[in-house]
Amino acid sequence: MAPPRRAKREERTARLTVLIDPRKKAFFESLCADADQTPSQVVRQLIREYIEKRTGRPWTPGSR
Repeated sequence: MAPPRRAKREERTARLTVLIDPRKKAFFESLCADADQTPSQVVRQLIREYIEKRTGRPWTPGSR
């Protein structure tokens, strides 16, 4: 019997630079810490949600 297949994991090699107001950044980081999440985790989730909203389908690694 073959082992179960695992979902392909997203590669985390690309960098996205965003310039924002320092006060907004500090507040965002504080909110992330309150939720026990890193800012990167929250931004990745926001991007996935935006892609899914715009395409009308779930995001999967390797999709356009």
